[in-house]
Amino acid sequence: MSGVQQIEIIETDAGSRLDRWFKRIFPHVAHGRVEKLLRTGQLRVDGKRAKGNHRLEAGQIVRVPPLPDPTTEKKEVTIHPADVHFMRSLVIYEDEDLIALNKPSGLAVQGGTKTSRHIDGMLPALGEGCRLIHRLDRDTSGVLLIAKSARAAAWAGRAFQSRRAEKIYWGISNGVPKPGTGEIKGYIAKGISDDAFGKVNEGREIMVAVRHGAPGAKHARTLYQTVAQAGQKAGWVVMQPLTGRTHQLRLHMQLLGAPLVGDPKYLTDRPMPGGLEPMLHLHARSIMMPHPDGHEISVTAPLPDHMSDSFQTLGFDRGTHIPDFEDLDL
Repeated sequence: MSGVQQIEIIETDAGSRLDRWFKRIFPHVAHGRVEKLLRTGQLRVDGKRAKGNHRLEAGQIVRVPPLPDPTTEKKEVTIHPADVHFMRSLVIYEDEDLIALNKPSGLAVQGGTKTSRHIDGMLPALGEGCRLIHRLDRDTSGVLLIAKSARAAAWAGRAFQSRRAEKIYWGISNGVPKPGTGEIKGYIAKGISDDAFGKVNEGREIMVAVRHGAPGAKHARTLYQTVAQAGQKAGWVVMQPLTGRTHQLRLHMQLLGAPLVGDPKYLTDRPMPGGLEPMLHLHARSIMMPHPDGHEISVTAPLPDHMSDSFQTLGFDRGTHIPDFEDLDL
């Protein structure tokens, strides 16, 4: 049996349900035991009882009671051979600690209401003990890092939390951001969309810009640059999030007057550029992060087909030189 653990929630786990977070960290513990720990108050958040659907926040402390050793309590996991083949086909990088996937657009990272097939549920196909380090939206494609052990998840999670992991995203915007290059920052929080765009999105939960001190407000910062543009109808935008808020890049592009092409939540009254697939044009292009042994890990994911086709349609050259953000006068 392990001893009592006090685990601090990192930002990449913020927003997770308590029960799902627990199963990611302790996959060997049976579901029935997790329910009992919650029911009897042995699993607590900031010293208080919590239900399985409690949404965790960064900085909260989860008390985990003594647990059986993984070797004495294992859950039988059966992965269909087709899922094993599928997951291995997504691998674009692997070492002794990490696996990087090129996640396709449309595949959820974690389960939820009406979502039974997702990356998290298929992780056993990559090996015992694999766990998520961070997340991507269902419709965002690109680099997704997986840890092979709790030790690797811990140091990688610290790299994300301390902003030593540099993430670069590529997007195609509907319109061109104004100004074309810069930094956008401010406070954002969960809100409800109105009917500003013909009731397409009315009543849906989205992120909105708010004032400092508003309920749930969190600071969000994004560096961005417009690498190329097709007149004023579309832009190739490269983004570096300096914080990791929900839908941060998608909201920031909307606030710049040029939401991402195909975004179903962050809209504009401007027609979508012709000839492009009505899919979200947001791709986690690369991640660079330090390894504890001193070397740097760098992973780049090729574009998905719908964005590759859009680059060709709009005349964007992927060979164009993209300045490092640190070289820009922002």
